[in-house]
Amino acid sequence: MNKKTTLILGDTLAIAILTIFGFATHGEFGFSFLTRMGTTFFPMLISWFLAATWVDLFDERVISNPQLFWRIFLAMLFAAPLAVILRATLLHGAAQPLFALILGSTNALGMLVWRGIFFFVARKMTK
Repeated sequence: MNKKTTLILGDTLAIAILTIFGFATHGEFGFSFLTRMGTTFFPMLISWFLAATWVDLFDERVISNPQLFWRIFLAMLFAAPLAVILRATLLHGAAQPLFALILGSTNALGMLVWRGIFFFVARKMTK
């Protein structure tokens, strides 16, 4: 499996884990969990991949340089508000700015951890 495929799968898994964590912290693990999770997971996933592609977070030169990890925060700065707007549209509700801030900051930190792990493992494997 190449690095880009690994990153795509890892990013997807990271967003899924972060979404599950978000629901768990609100005690929303009931019967409708999977349906409700989709209304957050899919908008975040779409928004992340649009923003991450835009700031070259799948480019070999960027993913192999930890000094460019700040781009994760830049991508999430655009991805989170878009995800919240998409989610609000799906739910026929209002986009909450505080939710965008929390969603963006937790996902940015989670993505930073995942991408950091990927960087160190990939670097060890190439040595």
